[in-house]
Amino acid sequence: MLKVGGRYTRFEKKTIRFLTELGANNNREWFKANKSRYEEDVLDIALHFIQSMQAPLAEFAPHFTAVPTRVGGSLMRVYRDTRFSHNKLPYKTNVGIQFRHERARDVHSPGYYVHIDPDEVFVGVGMWRPDSDPLRQIRERIAARPGEWQRAIGTSAFRRHFSLGGESLQRPPRGFDKEHPLIEDIKRKSFIAIRTMSVEDCLKPQFQRSVETSFKQATPYMEFLCAAVGVKL
Repeated sequence: MLKVGGRYTRFEKKTIRFLTELGANNNREWFKANKSRYEEDVLDIALHFIQSMQAPLAEFAPHFTAVPTRVGGSLMRVYRDTRFSHNKLPYKTNVGIQFRHERARDVHSPGYYVHIDPDEVFVGVGMWRPDSDPLRQIRERIAARPGEWQRAIGTSAFRRHFSLGGESLQRPPRGFDKEHPLIEDIKRKSFIAIRTMSVEDCLKPQFQRSVETSFKQATPYMEFLCAAVGVKL
């Protein structure tokens, strides 16, 4: 049952404790025996957090959704897809929350992300390994509007908290000038920005407010990416 509470929410020590124990007992028998703990210590708290992000997202990113449902919403599944992986462990040992665009099923679009595990906590914004068409659109916009891109990543708040991440090509992509002043950004394969936090941060009463503030600080960056792929923030 979804918990209710105040405007701002946080995670709890028992959430981290459960994830730690799951990491040491990543098998179906242990999870089945402890499923009620998962639902109370992880699932309910995560859904409450997602619910608390509905109002702020509606203010600064109204076309992005916070859906506090057990299946098909903002909370990513605890069950790993092991079909094509050498890692056959059945469960994820982190909480992953993704606030997706309302048209995410129809178009590739940027997103907001919250990651919590016993070793690290971070928030992310942008697009991780977009498909070829949206990737080309972003690169073309950077090449055509370098000033707009530099403003998007150059605000003091964004630079203070976020770092651009992800892999890059070794050589410039076909069709782009290798002498372009922003060629290193054009070579990116992902357009993600990460703010690293501590595990202790997610346990503090102001955690949800910190996430909200971080997302707001990334608004120019998200506006650029949304414009590049033809969706509204």
